[in-house]
Amino acid sequence: MTGETRLKELIQDMQPRLNKGDYVFVLKPPFVNVPTEHLIGLFQEKEGTTLILEKQIADKLELNYDFVSSWITLDIHSSLEAIGLTAAVSNALAKNSISCNIVAAYSHDHIFVATNDGEKAMQVLDKLSKNFKAY
Repeated sequence: MTGETRLKELIQDMQPRLNKGDYVFVLKPPFVNVPTEHLIGLFQEKEGTTLILEKQIADKLELNYDFVSSWITLDIHSSLEAIGLTAAVSNALAKNSISCNIVAAYSHDHIFVATNDGEKAMQVLDKLSKNFKAY
């Protein structure tokens, strides 16, 4: 199934959803196994493997992290070829002093914001969705 590419439809129909829980990004230490069912995301970099997982799992495995976040999913099937969604979302959040980390997966985009900004970010995204006008 092909995802949506039209920016106006992506923004107006994005339906942001705040997932329950706290999430962290960790650099996987050597010789630590994290079962794949606990992973939200994984990215291999030259410095090591970054894992995204629930804070409680990281704590249980005694993994170090610096940033605790809320996880927002945009419930529209966005195409990986879509132009402007990441920019529009990050710009709206930045204008409201909210830092974000955006992960584009096959079907949806996922936004990680500081835990104390989760509700505010949802309000910003709802407002963006309702008031967006394509250029």
